[in-house]
Amino acid sequence: MVNVAGLTGIKVMIIDDSNTIRRSAEIFLVQAGCQVVLAEDGFDALAKIADHQPDVIFCDIMMPRLDGYQTCALIKKNPRFSATPLVMLSSKDGLFDRARGRMVGSDQYLTKPFTKDSLLQSVAAFAPKREES
Repeated sequence: MVNVAGLTGIKVMIIDDSNTIRRSAEIFLVQAGCQVVLAEDGFDALAKIADHQPDVIFCDIMMPRLDGYQTCALIKKNPRFSATPLVMLSSKDGLFDRARGRMVGSDQYLTKPFTKDSLLQSVAAFAPKREES
């Protein structure tokens, strides 16, 4: 079980063309106390990223117009977001996809459909470390 107390206030961006995936991720994350920014595709994400400055980004691979690899590469090329953790989302669990994701700068790979625990574990792994008060 993930310690969700440490996730409160963390800003997470979900980039996925599937409304179902976006909504389920949003529900899981909001229940854990995260702030959530949703984007339907790479262009939508690139338009929103500077305004919202997410702490962690989840990006689907298979999307229209701009796929996840292209989106990830563009985000990582921007000096402001090059250090922002980016997790690739895919329904394919192939070695090639993982390797290609690493090549464009992704930090982790999560297979869909993901569970609430696996999603929150990914956020917790990359969450900015908070000072214990």
